[in-house]
Amino acid sequence: MSVPMQWRRWGRQVVEIEADAVRNVSNYIDDQFEAACAAIIACKGKVIVMGMGKSGHIGNKIAATLASTGTPAFFVHPGEASHGDLGMLSKQDIVITISNSGEAHEILTLMPVIKRMGLPIIAMTGKPNSTLAELAQHHLCIAVGEEACPLGLAPTSSTTATLVMGDALAVALLQARDFTANDFALSHPGGALGRRLLLKVADIMHRGERLPIVNEQVTVSEALLEISAKGLGMTAVVDNSGVLTGLFTDGDLRRVLDARVDIHQTTIGTVMTQKPITIDCNLLAAQALKLMEDNNINGLISVDGDGCPAGALNMMDMLKAGVL
Repeated sequence: MSVPMQWRRWGRQVVEIEADAVRNVSNYIDDQFEAACAAIIACKGKVIVMGMGKSGHIGNKIAATLASTGTPAFFVHPGEASHGDLGMLSKQDIVITISNSGEAHEILTLMPVIKRMGLPIIAMTGKPNSTLAELAQHHLCIAVGEEACPLGLAPTSSTTATLVMGDALAVALLQARDFTANDFALSHPGGALGRRLLLKVADIMHRGERLPIVNEQVTVSEALLEISAKGLGMTAVVDNSGVLTGLFTDGDLRRVLDARVDIHQTTIGTVMTQKPITIDCNLLAAQALKLMEDNNINGLISVDGDGCPAGALNMMDMLKAGVL
C-alpha cells in the first residue's frame, strides 16, 4: 500500500502535466484555426463532429458546446455512421473529425464518402502528417508533450487539449456571430439563465380568480378572508372604478394588530399601504425579483394601462419558477 502523501503527489503531477498541455494549445491558434473558423461561419448547414473512443466523448461535448453557443452542430458516431447514420449528413454541412493519432480506422473508412459529398473537413489531430490531417482542408493541431498517464496509454492530456481547442473554436465563433446572453437563453429555456432571461411577470403572476383583490370600503376582517383564500399573503385594494389604490399585506396586519385596531369595524382603505410599488406584466420576472429585493418587499401587484390590478406575485412564485 502506498504512503498517503503519494496520492497528493500523483494528483498534482496530473494537474501540472495537463496544465502544460493546455498552455501549449495557444501555440496552435494559428492560420489554420482562423481558416477553420471562417469555414464554419460560411457553412450553410450544420457542423458534424466525429470521433472514436475517448475522442468521441470529447467530440460529443464539443458538438454540444457549439450547438448551445450559436453554431448548429451534432455528434455522429463513426461506427454508427458506417451503418446508416451517414445519412444524417447533407451537402450543406461541414465535418470536424477528431483523432489524436490521425489514423482512426473507423473515421478513415468514411472519408471517401464524405469527400464524394464534397463536404469541407476540419481534422483535429496530434499529428500534422497523419492520414486524417492530410485528407482535411484544415488541420487543428492538438499535440501534447506527454500524457498524464504514467504508462503513456490512457488519453489524458491529449483529450484535455482537444476539449480546450473545441472550446476555443466555439467561443471564437460565438463572438463572431455576436451571440448574446439572450440568444444563449433561447437554447437553454430549462436552465437558470434561460428562466432569468426569458420568463416574464405575466408568465408566473396570479390573475383572474386567483388574484387577491378587495374594495377599499370592506373591513379589515373581510380583507383577511380574501388574503387567506388566495394564499399570497397580500391583497390588492381598489376603488369603485377598479383602480388600484393600495395594498394590504401580512406585515400591514401585524402593524394593525399592534395598534389594537378593531378589524371588524375598520375599513381596509384606512390602514392599507397607499401608492404601492407595482410592475408591468411584460417585464422580466428577474426584474420583478430585483424590485422586491431592492425595496425589501415580498410581493408585487401588476397593473394594466388603466391602473387596474392585472396580476400578483410573491417571492414564493419566484422560487417555484426557478428565478430565485
